[in-house]
Amino acid sequence: MSKKIIILDFGSQLTQLIARRVRELEYFCEVVPFYKSDQIHEEECHAVILSGSPASVSTADHPRVDVADLMGRFPVLGICYGAQLAAQQTGGRVEKSDHREYGFARLVFKKEDPIWQGIPDFSQIWMSHSDTITALGSDFEVIASTDQIPVAAYRRTAGLKPAYFVQFHPEVVHSEYGTAFLHNFLSRLAGLQPDWTQESFIHATVDSIRNQVGDEHVLLALSGGVDSSVAALLMHRAIGDRLHCFFVDNGLLRQGEYESVLDGYQEMGLSVYGVDAKKEFYEALSGLEDPELKRKAIGRVFIEVFEKAAKSFPMVKWLCQGTIYPDVIESVSVTGPSVTIKSHHNVGGLPEKLNLRIIEPLRMLFKDEVRRVGAGLGLKESILHRHPFPGPGLAIRIIGEVTEEKVQLLQKADKIFIDILKDTHQYHEVWQAGCILLPVRSVGVMGDERTYENVVALRAVSSQDGMTAEWSRIPHDILARISSEIINKVKGINRVVYDISSKPPATIEWE
Repeated sequence: MSKKIIILDFGSQLTQLIARRVRELEYFCEVVPFYKSDQIHEEECHAVILSGSPASVSTADHPRVDVADLMGRFPVLGICYGAQLAAQQTGGRVEKSDHREYGFARLVFKKEDPIWQGIPDFSQIWMSHSDTITALGSDFEVIASTDQIPVAAYRRTAGLKPAYFVQFHPEVVHSEYGTAFLHNFLSRLAGLQPDWTQESFIHATVDSIRNQVGDEHVLLALSGGVDSSVAALLMHRAIGDRLHCFFVDNGLLRQGEYESVLDGYQEMGLSVYGVDAKKEFYEALSGLEDPELKRKAIGRVFIEVFEKAAKSFPMVKWLCQGTIYPDVIESVSVTGPSVTIKSHHNVGGLPEKLNLRIIEPLRMLFKDEVRRVGAGLGLKESILHRHPFPGPGLAIRIIGEVTEEKVQLLQKADKIFIDILKDTHQYHEVWQAGCILLPVRSVGVMGDERTYENVVALRAVSSQDGMTAEWSRIPHDILARISSEIINKVKGINRVVYDISSKPPATIEWE
Protein backbone atom coordinates (compact mmCIF):
# COMPACT_ATOMS: atom_id res chain seq x y z
CA MET A 1 0.00 0.00 0.00
CA SER A 2 1.04 3.62 -0.47
CA LYS A 3 1.55 6.02 2.42
CA LYS A 4 -1.35 6.23 4.82
CA ILE A 5 -3.13 8.61 7.15
CA ILE A 6 -2.76 7.68 10.81
CA ILE A 7 -5.71 8.30 13.14
CA LEU A 8 -4.48 8.40 16.72
CA ASP A 9 -7.20 6.95 18.92
CA PHE A 10 -7.76 8.48 22.37
CA GLY A 11 -10.74 6.24 23.09
CA SER A 12 -13.59 8.00 21.32
CA GLN A 13 -16.58 5.95 20.22
CA LEU A 14 -16.41 7.93 16.97
CA THR A 15 -12.85 6.99 16.02
CA GLN A 16 -14.00 4.22 13.67
CA LEU A 17 -16.35 6.71 12.06
CA ILE A 18 -13.44 9.06 11.28
CA ALA A 19 -11.70 6.17 9.56
CA ARG A 20 -14.84 5.29 7.60
CA ARG A 21 -15.23 8.87 6.35
CA VAL A 22 -11.57 9.08 5.30
CA ARG A 23 -11.87 5.74 3.48
CA GLU A 24 -15.04 6.92 1.74
CA LEU A 25 -12.97 9.80 0.36
CA GLU A 26 -10.61 7.11 -1.05
CA TYR A 27 -7.69 7.78 1.25
CA PHE A 28 -6.04 4.85 3.01
CA CYS A 29 -5.94 5.23 6.79
CA GLU A 30 -5.26 3.20 9.90
CA VAL A 31 -6.37 3.64 13.50
CA VAL A 32 -3.49 3.46 15.99
CA PRO A 33 -3.68 3.75 19.81
CA PHE A 34 -2.31 7.09 21.00
CA TYR A 35 0.43 5.38 23.01
CA LYS A 36 2.00 4.13 19.77
CA SER A 37 2.50 7.63 18.35
CA ASP A 38 6.27 7.28 18.66
CA GLN A 39 6.11 4.48 16.09
CA ILE A 40 4.81 6.75 13.31
CA HIS A 41 7.46 7.39 10.66
CA GLU A 42 7.57 9.82 7.74
CA GLU A 43 8.24 7.10 5.17
CA GLU A 44 4.87 5.44 5.83
CA CYS A 45 2.60 8.28 6.97
CA HIS A 46 1.09 11.20 5.01
CA ALA A 47 -0.88 12.95 7.77
CA VAL A 48 -2.09 12.50 11.34
CA ILE A 49 -5.60 12.93 12.74
CA LEU A 50 -6.09 13.21 16.51
CA SER A 51 -9.41 11.69 17.61
CA GLY A 52 -11.84 12.71 20.31
CA SER A 53 -11.91 11.08 23.72
CA PRO A 54 -14.12 10.62 26.78
CA ALA A 55 -11.13 11.86 28.82
CA SER A 56 -10.47 15.43 29.94
CA VAL A 57 -7.14 17.26 29.54
CA SER A 58 -7.73 18.67 33.03
CA THR A 59 -7.08 15.31 34.69
CA ALA A 60 -3.58 14.27 35.69
CA ASP A 61 -3.67 10.95 33.87
CA HIS A 62 -5.23 12.11 30.59
CA PRO A 63 -3.99 10.38 27.41
CA ARG A 64 -1.41 12.48 25.60
CA VAL A 65 1.00 12.61 22.68
CA ASP A 66 3.65 15.18 21.76
CA VAL A 67 1.54 17.38 19.46
CA ALA A 68 4.40 19.75 18.67
CA ASP A 69 6.54 16.86 17.44
CA LEU A 70 3.73 15.60 15.20
CA MET A 71 3.08 19.08 13.77
CA GLY A 72 6.77 19.37 12.92
CA ARG A 73 6.63 16.19 10.81
CA PHE A 74 3.12 15.82 9.40
CA PRO A 75 -0.02 17.73 8.47
CA VAL A 76 -2.18 17.43 11.60
CA LEU A 77 -5.94 17.62 12.16
CA GLY A 78 -7.20 17.56 15.75
CA ILE A 79 -10.85 16.75 16.47
CA CYS A 80 -12.52 17.68 19.80
CA TYR A 81 -10.19 16.19 22.44
CA GLY A 82 -7.38 16.35 19.88
CA ALA A 83 -7.96 20.09 19.52
CA GLN A 84 -8.08 20.59 23.30
CA LEU A 85 -4.87 18.60 23.81
CA ALA A 86 -3.08 20.66 21.17
CA ALA A 87 -4.28 23.94 22.72
CA GLN A 88 -3.16 22.88 26.19
CA GLN A 89 0.32 21.85 24.98
CA THR A 90 0.97 24.97 22.86
CA GLY A 91 0.29 27.79 25.28
CA GLY A 92 -3.48 27.89 25.10
CA ARG A 93 -6.03 27.33 27.85
CA VAL A 94 -8.72 24.67 28.23
CA GLU A 95 -11.37 25.01 30.92
CA LYS A 96 -14.30 23.04 32.18
CA SER A 97 -17.45 24.36 30.56
CA ASP A 98 -20.30 25.32 32.87
CA HIS A 99 -22.52 23.02 30.79
CA ARG A 100 -21.98 20.09 28.46
CA GLU A 101 -21.91 21.35 24.87
CA TYR A 102 -23.77 18.60 23.07
CA GLY A 103 -25.87 18.67 19.91
CA PHE A 104 -26.39 20.97 16.97
CA ALA A 105 -24.64 24.32 16.52
CA ARG A 106 -23.99 26.80 13.71
CA LEU A 107 -20.46 27.50 12.48
CA VAL A 108 -19.53 31.17 12.15
CA PHE A 109 -16.41 31.89 10.07
CA LYS A 110 -13.86 34.31 11.53
CA LYS A 111 -11.15 33.93 8.86
CA GLU A 112 -11.15 32.98 5.21
CA ASP A 113 -9.35 29.69 4.70
CA PRO A 114 -9.07 26.88 2.10
CA ILE A 115 -10.52 24.56 4.74
CA TRP A 116 -13.91 26.26 4.20
CA GLN A 117 -13.95 25.72 0.42
CA GLY A 118 -17.50 24.71 -0.58
CA ILE A 119 -18.79 25.09 2.99
CA PRO A 120 -21.30 27.88 3.64
CA ASP A 121 -21.14 30.18 6.64
CA PHE A 122 -23.63 29.25 9.39
CA SER A 123 -23.62 25.59 8.33
CA GLN A 124 -24.75 22.99 10.86
CA ILE A 125 -22.18 21.12 12.96
CA TRP A 126 -22.35 18.64 15.83
CA MET A 127 -20.76 19.26 19.24
CA SER A 128 -20.04 16.76 22.01
CA HIS A 129 -17.68 17.98 24.73
CA SER A 130 -17.61 19.20 28.33
CA ASP A 131 -14.25 21.05 28.19
CA THR A 132 -13.84 24.13 26.03
CA ILE A 133 -10.87 26.07 24.61
CA THR A 134 -10.81 29.60 25.99
CA ALA A 135 -7.41 30.83 24.75
CA LEU A 136 -4.78 29.93 22.12
CA GLY A 137 -1.00 30.08 22.02
CA SER A 138 0.80 32.82 20.11
CA ASP A 139 1.28 30.73 16.93
CA PHE A 140 -2.42 29.98 16.50
CA GLU A 141 -5.56 31.87 15.49
CA VAL A 142 -9.31 31.30 15.59
CA ILE A 143 -10.93 30.66 12.21
CA ALA A 144 -14.48 29.83 13.36
CA SER A 145 -16.71 30.06 16.40
CA THR A 146 -20.35 29.37 17.31
CA ASP A 147 -22.88 31.27 19.39
CA GLN A 148 -21.86 29.01 22.31
CA ILE A 149 -18.06 28.86 22.11
CA PRO A 150 -15.41 31.34 20.92
CA VAL A 151 -13.05 28.67 19.53
CA ALA A 152 -14.87 26.18 17.30
CA ALA A 153 -11.94 25.90 14.86
CA TYR A 154 -8.38 27.21 14.83
CA ARG A 155 -5.19 26.89 12.79
CA ARG A 156 -1.48 27.22 13.28
CA THR A 157 -0.02 30.35 11.68
CA ALA A 158 3.63 29.24 11.83
CA GLY A 159 5.37 26.10 10.59
CA LEU A 160 5.75 24.34 7.26
CA LYS A 161 3.06 21.70 7.76
CA PRO A 162 -0.66 22.60 7.95
CA ALA A 163 -2.21 22.11 11.39
CA TYR A 164 -5.96 22.57 11.98
CA PHE A 165 -8.09 21.88 15.04
CA VAL A 166 -11.86 21.78 15.60
CA GLN A 167 -14.09 21.27 18.63
CA PHE A 168 -16.93 19.89 16.52
CA HIS A 169 -17.17 16.43 14.93
CA PRO A 170 -16.89 16.54 11.11
CA GLU A 171 -17.13 12.73 10.94
CA VAL A 172 -20.80 12.51 12.01
CA VAL A 173 -23.66 12.96 9.55
CA HIS A 174 -25.12 15.72 11.76
CA SER A 175 -22.25 17.97 10.62
CA GLU A 176 -23.72 18.84 7.22
CA TYR A 177 -20.43 19.61 5.47
CA GLY A 178 -18.19 17.37 7.55
CA THR A 179 -17.10 15.26 4.60
CA ALA A 180 -16.24 18.39 2.60
CA PHE A 181 -14.21 19.64 5.57
CA LEU A 182 -12.20 16.40 5.74
CA HIS A 183 -11.68 16.46 1.97
CA ASN A 184 -10.43 20.06 2.09
CA PHE A 185 -7.92 19.21 4.79
CA LEU A 186 -6.61 16.06 3.12
CA SER A 187 -6.62 17.30 -0.47
CA ARG A 188 -6.25 21.09 -0.50
CA LEU A 189 -4.09 21.51 2.59
CA ALA A 190 -2.20 18.24 3.07
CA GLY A 191 -1.88 17.79 -0.71
CA LEU A 192 -2.88 14.12 -0.75
CA GLN A 193 -4.19 12.20 -3.76
CA PRO A 194 -7.10 9.75 -3.25
CA ASP A 195 -5.98 6.31 -4.39
CA TRP A 196 -7.77 3.91 -2.03
CA THR A 197 -10.17 2.09 -4.38
CA GLN A 198 -11.45 -1.46 -4.58
CA GLU A 199 -9.32 -2.01 -7.69
CA SER A 200 -6.14 -0.80 -5.99
CA PHE A 201 -6.92 -2.91 -2.93
CA ILE A 202 -7.53 -6.07 -4.95
CA HIS A 203 -4.35 -5.60 -6.98
CA ALA A 204 -2.17 -4.82 -3.95
CA THR A 205 -3.67 -7.61 -1.83
CA VAL A 206 -3.27 -10.29 -4.50
CA ASP A 207 0.40 -9.29 -4.87
CA SER A 208 0.82 -9.31 -1.08
CA ILE A 209 -0.74 -12.79 -0.75
CA ARG A 210 1.56 -14.19 -3.42
CA ASN A 211 4.62 -12.71 -1.75
CA GLN A 212 3.52 -13.91 1.69
CA VAL A 213 2.40 -17.43 0.81
CA GLY A 214 4.84 -18.24 -1.98
CA ASP A 215 4.10 -21.71 -3.40
CA GLU A 216 2.51 -23.07 -0.20
CA HIS A 217 -1.10 -24.20 0.39
CA VAL A 218 -3.83 -22.42 2.39
CA LEU A 219 -6.86 -23.72 4.32
CA LEU A 220 -10.04 -21.66 4.76
CA ALA A 221 -13.30 -22.46 6.58
CA LEU A 222 -16.21 -20.85 4.72
CA SER A 223 -19.28 -19.70 6.62
CA GLY A 224 -21.53 -18.76 3.72
CA GLY A 225 -21.26 -15.09 4.67
CA VAL A 226 -19.69 -12.13 2.91
CA ASP A 227 -16.39 -11.91 4.80
CA SER A 228 -15.16 -15.47 4.37
CA SER A 229 -16.47 -15.57 0.77
CA VAL A 230 -14.57 -12.43 -0.26
CA ALA A 231 -11.45 -13.69 1.51
CA ALA A 232 -11.75 -16.95 -0.44
CA LEU A 233 -12.09 -15.16 -3.79
CA LEU A 234 -9.03 -13.01 -3.07
CA MET A 235 -7.00 -16.05 -2.06
CA HIS A 236 -8.20 -17.99 -5.10
CA ARG A 237 -7.22 -15.16 -7.45
CA ALA A 238 -3.76 -15.11 -5.85
CA ILE A 239 -2.94 -18.81 -5.49
CA GLY A 240 -5.57 -20.74 -7.47
CA ASP A 241 -6.01 -24.41 -6.61
CA ARG A 242 -3.57 -24.18 -3.67
CA LEU A 243 -6.53 -22.81 -1.68
CA HIS A 244 -8.56 -25.54 0.04
CA CYS A 245 -11.95 -24.55 1.49
CA PHE A 246 -14.53 -26.44 3.47
CA PHE A 247 -18.04 -25.62 4.55
CA VAL A 248 -19.47 -27.20 7.70
CA ASP A 249 -23.11 -28.16 8.04
CA ASN A 250 -23.63 -27.73 11.78
CA GLY A 251 -27.34 -28.40 11.54
CA LEU A 252 -28.02 -24.80 12.57
CA LEU A 253 -28.19 -23.16 9.14
CA ARG A 254 -31.26 -21.84 7.38
CA GLN A 255 -33.42 -24.30 5.45
CA GLY A 256 -31.63 -25.52 2.32
CA GLU A 257 -28.70 -23.19 2.93
CA TYR A 258 -26.00 -25.85 3.12
CA GLU A 259 -26.79 -27.18 -0.35
CA SER A 260 -27.39 -23.80 -2.00
CA VAL A 261 -24.25 -22.17 -0.59
CA LEU A 262 -22.11 -25.18 -1.48
CA ASP A 263 -23.42 -25.13 -5.06
CA GLY A 264 -22.82 -21.37 -5.24
CA TYR A 265 -19.19 -21.69 -4.19
CA GLN A 266 -18.55 -24.44 -6.70
CA GLU A 267 -20.10 -22.30 -9.46
CA MET A 268 -17.52 -19.61 -8.58
CA GLY A 269 -14.71 -22.09 -9.22
CA LEU A 270 -13.71 -22.58 -5.59
CA SER A 271 -12.54 -25.97 -4.38
CA VAL A 272 -14.94 -26.52 -1.48
CA TYR A 273 -15.44 -29.65 0.61
CA GLY A 274 -18.71 -30.09 2.48
CA VAL A 275 -18.60 -31.51 5.99
CA ASP A 276 -21.78 -32.95 7.51
CA ALA A 277 -21.37 -32.48 11.26
CA LYS A 278 -25.01 -32.07 12.33
CA LYS A 279 -24.91 -35.04 14.70
CA GLU A 280 -21.83 -33.77 16.56
CA PHE A 281 -23.33 -30.30 17.12
CA TYR A 282 -26.73 -31.57 18.23
CA GLU A 283 -25.12 -33.92 20.74
CA ALA A 284 -22.96 -31.10 22.13
CA LEU A 285 -26.00 -28.84 22.56
CA SER A 286 -28.16 -31.46 24.24
CA GLY A 287 -29.38 -30.26 27.64
CA LEU A 288 -27.83 -26.77 27.35
CA GLU A 289 -30.03 -23.71 27.90
CA ASP A 290 -27.58 -20.94 28.85
CA PRO A 291 -26.64 -18.84 25.76
CA GLU A 292 -22.95 -18.67 26.67
CA LEU A 293 -22.74 -22.43 27.19
CA LYS A 294 -24.38 -22.99 23.82
CA ARG A 295 -21.94 -20.64 22.09
CA LYS A 296 -18.94 -22.27 23.74
CA ALA A 297 -20.16 -25.77 22.89
CA ILE A 298 -20.53 -24.76 19.24
CA GLY A 299 -17.04 -23.24 19.27
CA ARG A 300 -15.53 -26.38 20.81
CA VAL A 301 -17.16 -28.72 18.30
CA PHE A 302 -16.14 -26.48 15.43
CA ILE A 303 -12.51 -26.78 16.56
CA GLU A 304 -12.86 -30.55 16.66
CA VAL A 305 -14.45 -30.68 13.20
CA PHE A 306 -11.87 -28.23 11.86
CA GLU A 307 -8.98 -30.29 13.20
CA LYS A 308 -10.37 -33.48 11.71
CA ALA A 309 -10.90 -31.84 8.31
CA ALA A 310 -7.45 -30.23 8.35
CA LYS A 311 -5.81 -33.65 8.58
CA SER A 312 -7.01 -34.27 5.03
CA PHE A 313 -4.73 -31.44 3.84
CA PRO A 314 -1.25 -32.26 5.20
CA MET A 315 0.34 -29.95 2.62
CA VAL A 316 -1.34 -26.86 4.12
CA LYS A 317 0.89 -24.33 5.92
CA TRP A 318 -1.48 -21.34 6.23
CA LEU A 319 -4.90 -20.67 7.72
CA CYS A 320 -6.90 -17.86 6.08
CA GLN A 321 -9.37 -15.98 8.29
CA GLY A 322 -12.02 -13.42 7.33
CA THR A 323 -11.08 -10.93 10.07
CA ILE A 324 -12.20 -7.39 9.19
CA TYR A 325 -11.02 -4.00 10.42
CA PRO A 326 -13.53 -3.33 13.23
CA ASP A 327 -12.29 -6.58 14.86
CA VAL A 328 -8.70 -5.32 14.61
CA ILE A 329 -9.51 -1.89 16.04
CA GLU A 330 -11.50 -3.30 18.94
CA SER A 331 -8.72 -5.73 19.82
CA VAL A 332 -6.37 -2.81 20.56
CA SER A 333 -8.87 -0.51 22.26
CA VAL A 334 -7.24 2.25 24.28
CA THR A 335 -9.74 1.58 27.05
CA GLY A 336 -8.84 -2.09 27.47
CA PRO A 337 -10.90 -5.23 26.87
CA SER A 338 -14.63 -4.79 26.63
CA VAL A 339 -17.04 -6.49 28.99
CA THR A 340 -18.14 -9.79 27.47
CA ILE A 341 -21.71 -9.32 26.24
CA LYS A 342 -21.56 -12.42 24.06
CA SER A 343 -18.66 -14.71 23.20
CA HIS A 344 -17.51 -13.99 19.65
CA HIS A 345 -18.36 -16.76 17.24
CA ASN A 346 -14.89 -16.70 15.67
CA VAL A 347 -13.14 -19.62 17.27
CA GLY A 348 -9.95 -18.91 19.17
CA GLY A 349 -7.16 -21.42 19.53
CA LEU A 350 -7.13 -22.82 16.00
CA PRO A 351 -3.68 -21.51 15.03
CA GLU A 352 -2.01 -23.00 18.12
CA LYS A 353 -3.72 -26.37 17.72
CA LEU A 354 -3.05 -26.68 14.00
CA ASN A 355 0.41 -25.10 13.91
CA LEU A 356 -0.57 -22.98 10.91
CA ARG A 357 0.46 -19.44 10.08
CA ILE A 358 -2.35 -16.91 9.82
CA ILE A 359 -3.22 -14.79 6.80
CA GLU A 360 -6.02 -12.20 6.98
CA PRO A 361 -6.52 -10.48 3.60
CA LEU A 362 -9.49 -8.39 4.80
CA ARG A 363 -8.08 -7.14 8.09
CA MET A 364 -7.90 -3.55 6.80
CA LEU A 365 -11.49 -3.36 5.45
CA PHE A 366 -14.77 -2.18 6.93
CA LYS A 367 -17.89 -4.23 6.13
CA ASP A 368 -19.09 -1.92 3.37
CA GLU A 369 -15.62 -2.05 1.80
CA VAL A 370 -15.69 -5.86 1.94
CA ARG A 371 -18.91 -5.78 -0.09
CA ARG A 372 -17.41 -3.43 -2.67
CA VAL A 373 -14.36 -5.66 -3.05
CA GLY A 374 -16.65 -8.66 -3.34
CA ALA A 375 -18.52 -6.94 -6.16
CA GLY A 376 -15.21 -6.23 -7.89
CA LEU A 377 -14.29 -9.92 -7.61
CA GLY A 378 -17.62 -11.07 -9.04
CA LEU A 379 -19.08 -12.54 -5.86
CA LYS A 380 -22.59 -13.93 -6.39
CA GLU A 381 -25.32 -11.42 -5.57
CA SER A 382 -27.05 -13.90 -3.27
CA ILE A 383 -23.98 -13.96 -1.01
CA LEU A 384 -22.80 -10.38 -1.55
CA HIS A 385 -25.99 -8.81 -0.20
CA ARG A 386 -26.99 -11.61 2.14
CA HIS A 387 -28.12 -10.50 5.58
CA PRO A 388 -25.60 -11.07 8.37
CA PHE A 389 -26.17 -14.43 10.04
CA PRO A 390 -24.84 -15.29 13.50
CA GLY A 391 -21.90 -17.70 13.72
CA PRO A 392 -23.75 -20.01 16.13
CA GLY A 393 -26.64 -20.02 13.67
CA LEU A 394 -30.16 -20.86 14.76
CA ALA A 395 -28.88 -22.13 18.12
CA ILE A 396 -29.09 -18.59 19.50
CA ARG A 397 -32.48 -18.01 17.88
CA ILE A 398 -33.92 -20.94 19.82
CA ILE A 399 -34.34 -19.72 23.37
CA GLY A 400 -33.44 -22.57 25.71
CA GLU A 401 -32.35 -26.06 24.73
CA VAL A 402 -31.67 -26.77 21.06
CA THR A 403 -33.07 -29.92 19.48
CA GLU A 404 -33.24 -31.07 15.88
CA GLU A 405 -37.04 -30.85 15.98
CA LYS A 406 -36.93 -27.21 17.16
CA VAL A 407 -34.39 -26.36 14.47
CA GLN A 408 -36.62 -27.79 11.75
CA LEU A 409 -39.63 -25.89 13.10
CA LEU A 410 -37.69 -22.61 13.16
CA GLN A 411 -36.21 -23.21 9.70
CA LYS A 412 -39.70 -23.47 8.19
CA ALA A 413 -40.93 -20.28 9.84
CA ASP A 414 -37.72 -18.42 9.01
CA LYS A 415 -37.89 -19.40 5.33
CA ILE A 416 -41.42 -18.00 5.06
CA PHE A 417 -40.31 -14.74 6.71
CA ILE A 418 -37.28 -14.24 4.45
CA ASP A 419 -39.08 -15.34 1.27
CA ILE A 420 -41.88 -12.83 1.84
CA LEU A 421 -39.38 -10.04 2.56
CA LYS A 422 -37.76 -10.79 -0.80
CA ASP A 423 -41.09 -11.12 -2.61
CA THR A 424 -42.27 -7.73 -1.29
CA HIS A 425 -38.91 -6.00 -1.98
CA GLN A 426 -38.33 -5.45 1.73
CA TYR A 427 -35.26 -7.69 2.04
CA HIS A 428 -32.74 -5.04 0.99
CA GLU A 429 -34.53 -2.39 3.05
CA VAL A 430 -33.64 -4.43 6.13
CA TRP A 431 -30.10 -4.97 7.42
CA GLN A 432 -30.82 -8.24 9.22
CA ALA A 433 -33.92 -10.36 9.77
CA GLY A 434 -34.82 -13.70 11.28
CA CYS A 435 -37.24 -15.65 13.46
CA ILE A 436 -36.74 -16.51 17.13
CA LEU A 437 -38.40 -19.57 18.62
CA LEU A 438 -39.58 -18.71 22.12
CA PRO A 439 -39.83 -21.13 25.08
CA VAL A 440 -43.49 -20.22 25.30
CA ARG A 441 -46.64 -22.07 24.30
CA SER A 442 -49.91 -20.29 23.82
CA VAL A 443 -53.54 -21.24 23.40
CA GLY A 444 -55.03 -20.81 19.97
CA VAL A 445 -57.91 -22.06 17.87
CA MET A 446 -57.80 -23.57 14.41
CA GLY A 447 -61.17 -24.50 12.97
CA ASP A 448 -63.18 -25.58 15.96
CA GLU A 449 -60.21 -27.10 17.78
CA ARG A 450 -58.14 -25.69 20.63
CA THR A 451 -54.38 -25.59 20.02
CA TYR A 452 -51.54 -25.23 22.46
CA GLU A 453 -48.46 -24.53 20.38
CA ASN A 454 -45.26 -22.52 20.00
CA VAL A 455 -44.67 -18.78 19.60
CA VAL A 456 -42.15 -17.21 17.21
CA ALA A 457 -40.90 -13.64 17.28
CA LEU A 458 -39.98 -11.83 14.09
CA ARG A 459 -36.83 -9.68 14.32
CA ALA A 460 -35.87 -7.16 11.62
CA VAL A 461 -33.49 -4.23 12.08
CA SER A 462 -32.03 -1.36 10.09
CA SER A 463 -28.34 -0.59 10.63
CA GLN A 464 -25.11 0.36 8.89
CA ASP A 465 -22.68 -1.82 10.75
CA GLY A 466 -24.55 -3.62 13.53
CA MET A 467 -23.03 -1.48 16.28
CA THR A 468 -26.40 0.24 16.69
CA ALA A 469 -29.70 -0.81 15.15
CA GLU A 470 -33.26 0.43 14.87
CA TRP A 471 -36.21 -1.94 14.50
CA SER A 472 -37.49 -1.95 10.94
CA ARG A 473 -40.88 -0.43 10.11
CA ILE A 474 -42.13 -3.26 7.91
CA PRO A 475 -45.60 -2.34 6.57
CA HIS A 476 -48.42 -3.87 8.59
CA ASP A 477 -49.97 -5.66 5.62
CA ILE A 478 -46.68 -7.47 4.99
CA LEU A 479 -46.38 -8.42 8.66
CA ALA A 480 -49.95 -9.72 8.52
CA ARG A 481 -49.11 -11.88 5.51
CA ILE A 482 -45.98 -13.26 7.20
CA SER A 483 -47.92 -14.12 10.35
CA SER A 484 -50.75 -15.75 8.44
CA GLU A 485 -48.48 -17.93 6.32
CA ILE A 486 -46.35 -19.07 9.25
CA ILE A 487 -49.39 -20.03 11.36
CA ASN A 488 -51.15 -21.75 8.46
CA LYS A 489 -48.14 -23.58 7.00
CA VAL A 490 -45.94 -24.45 9.99
CA LYS A 491 -47.59 -27.08 12.16
CA GLY A 492 -46.58 -26.41 15.75
CA ILE A 493 -46.73 -22.59 15.67
CA ASN A 494 -49.95 -20.74 16.45
CA ARG A 495 -48.75 -17.25 17.38
CA VAL A 496 -46.38 -14.68 15.80
CA VAL A 497 -45.12 -11.51 17.52
CA TYR A 498 -42.89 -8.67 16.27
CA ASP A 499 -39.86 -7.40 18.21
CA ILE A 500 -39.75 -3.57 18.28
CA SER A 501 -36.62 -3.19 20.45
CA SER A 502 -33.66 -1.12 19.27
CA LYS A 503 -29.95 -1.65 19.95
CA PRO A 504 -29.08 -0.40 22.51
CA PRO A 505 -30.55 -1.27 24.95
CA ALA A 506 -31.43 -4.62 23.34
CA THR A 507 -29.06 -6.62 21.17
CA ILE A 508 -29.96 -7.70 17.64
CA GLU A 509 -29.96 -11.40 18.51
CA TRP A 510 -31.91 -12.57 21.54
CA GLU A 511 -29.01 -14.66 22.88
